[in-house]
Amino acid sequence: MSFPLYALPEEHQMLRETVRALADEKIAPRAAEADETGEFPWDVYKALVAADLHAVHVPEQYGGAGADALATVIVIEEVARACASSSLIPAVNKLGTVPLLISASEELKQRYLAPVARGEAMFSYALSEAEAGSDAAAMKTRAVADGDHYVLNGAKMWITNAGVSEYYTVMAVTEPGAGARGISAFVVEKGDEGVSFGPKEKKLGIKGSPTRQVIMEDVRIPADRMIGEPGTGFKTALATLDHTRITIAAQALGIAQGALDYALGYVKERKQFGKAIAEFQGVQFMLADMAMKLEAARQLTYAAAAKSELAMHGEPQADLTFFSSAAKCAASDAAMEITTDAVQLLGGYGYTQEFPVERMMRDAKITQIYEGTNQIQRMVMARQLLK
Repeated sequence: MSFPLYALPEEHQMLRETVRALADEKIAPRAAEADETGEFPWDVYKALVAADLHAVHVPEQYGGAGADALATVIVIEEVARACASSSLIPAVNKLGTVPLLISASEELKQRYLAPVARGEAMFSYALSEAEAGSDAAAMKTRAVADGDHYVLNGAKMWITNAGVSEYYTVMAVTEPGAGARGISAFVVEKGDEGVSFGPKEKKLGIKGSPTRQVIMEDVRIPADRMIGEPGTGFKTALATLDHTRITIAAQALGIAQGALDYALGYVKERKQFGKAIAEFQGVQFMLADMAMKLEAARQLTYAAAAKSELAMHGEPQADLTFFSSAAKCAASDAAMEITTDAVQLLGGYGYTQEFPVERMMRDAKITQIYEGTNQIQRMVMARQLLK
């Protein structure tokens, strides 16, 4: 009797094998170098574009692969297993474009999603500011109407892939004093006059993905670059995160899987007291806990992805917000624990850069912080439960 109710469809399993093969061949060998130099791995980007894996979520009508949310998770997960920095290519392309998919006019979607699908441009997301992190509605960036244009002024902080992305979804205040209801969303282009970028942040991890300020000084853009109606930007921003927190969960899963896989290989080879350390029960219990936490987080993430997919296709999911926050929080907490344990299992070697687990541990940390800290995720979950 076949019982496929709770298993990945065959095409998703084949996709995983395809991405893993590409990641093992083209991405893993570059991961340590990207981390060391802090340079964006353009060769990895080109390899992802050639395989149509750089923005798999873009619908077919805009020239994209039309991958569902679960397939997108699998792509990000498998790339992150090899290199967390590189996994931000498909993840951030999704983050930057979901506001358009949710709220933009058809004309705006055609204009900006097609180049992303073709691999001609990347798309970043600009919400946070120096004084508006967890309290994103406190942003100071302004967009002032001027005829059939808007003029933007402000600085966005912590913008992933800033400077390498051509397009930016920017949230700005269009109606001061109206709070969250006075915020609108816009597409800003890297080439727009008045757009510049701060210096690259010197970071603990994900060093192969630049993080910079996006600075706007009298940036004049056509009014038709507003995403959705005036005053709906913050609502769009929150709705976007319901979908994209799941991609951060996927990144965390991949980092954790990479660390677990490496640790498993190591403990079978490493001998002490006359036998492989894999034979010691204390080590076995650590491995069991690592694998258990990872699999629990994966199931939660895949369930969240299924809900995201339904919601994107017009079937509202009352518990999507809870599931996406829970997946992001559980997966990133698990990734931090698993990568830390992987370093421990490698002992002194784990602490050196000759082995990849110290990089994975550093890369895992950000997954607990960005797209809403895990403290904020717990607030979001509690609010959903108490509604």
